[in-house]
Amino acid sequence: MLLAETDMVQMNDIVQIDAVQIPVFDPAPDIRLIVADMDGTLLDDEKQLHEHFWPLIEELHGRGILFSPASGRQYYTLLREFADIADEMVFIAENGSLVMRRGHEVSSDCLAREDALRLVRTLREAAGDGVDGGVVVCGKHSAYIERSDPAFFDQVDKYYARLQVVDDLTKVIDDDVLKIAVYDFESAEHSTLPHLSAFADSHKVTVSGEHWLDVNTRTANKGHAITALQTAFGITPAQTMVFGDFLNDLEMMDTADYAFAMHNAHPLLQERAKFVAPSNNDNGVVRTIASILDIPLG
Repeated sequence: MLLAETDMVQMNDIVQIDAVQIPVFDPAPDIRLIVADMDGTLLDDEKQLHEHFWPLIEELHGRGILFSPASGRQYYTLLREFADIADEMVFIAENGSLVMRRGHEVSSDCLAREDALRLVRTLREAAGDGVDGGVVVCGKHSAYIERSDPAFFDQVDKYYARLQVVDDLTKVIDDDVLKIAVYDFESAEHSTLPHLSAFADSHKVTVSGEHWLDVNTRTANKGHAITALQTAFGITPAQTMVFGDFLNDLEMMDTADYAFAMHNAHPLLQERAKFVAPSNNDNGVVRTIASILDIPLG
């Protein structure tokens, strides 16, 4: 809902919107890059973008400001979501393992082929021990699964615009592997995670939801992806604004002078961030950007 002017009160360098205080900067910062996590941040709990997002992006593009969704999702899934404005954006996909701009790779951080093979075999052994889960090999060109029953396929298909069912995952790891993902029908933390203890020191093993677990290289994260973007485009942390809500956004908070945790964010992320934005269900990302950069909404 667009706030009326009377709903906003400026007090001592603070604009208060609902229960969240948005800082006022005078002069307004010279922002060149804005990065926002998707689920729990840019999207509301119904997985929807607010209607004010689209004109905001057009205004940012007109001002020469890059906007990037940063997600654990596949690049092609993000591309589908933002198809109409894809050329105006830069995409951070697969938890920072891949950064793309206008169809060209800006950076990537791939698993070694031997490690990807070892992970697949370890997860097959976990399934043999009774873990009810399925493996997704997330490559640059497609995602691959060998489990294809409807219950598993339905959970995976919505997140991967490019998805292939194959007979043997170990035979398709000629694609560059960005990530190994697991969907566990019980609990990713309590069922699958214990089987990956051998990878805890050498890789980044992240429980990304009740049922999802991701394995990336140790160096792959959204923060490193933002640093690669800043280097590629000559953008400084003082020209960068970021938004996140969960622990896979922690490293993002260190890359920007204007680092926001959502009001609904994990407490550890709020501790790491410099500022707090209204919640994802209150259109917090769009409203905060508009407030700080003096962009009218509606």
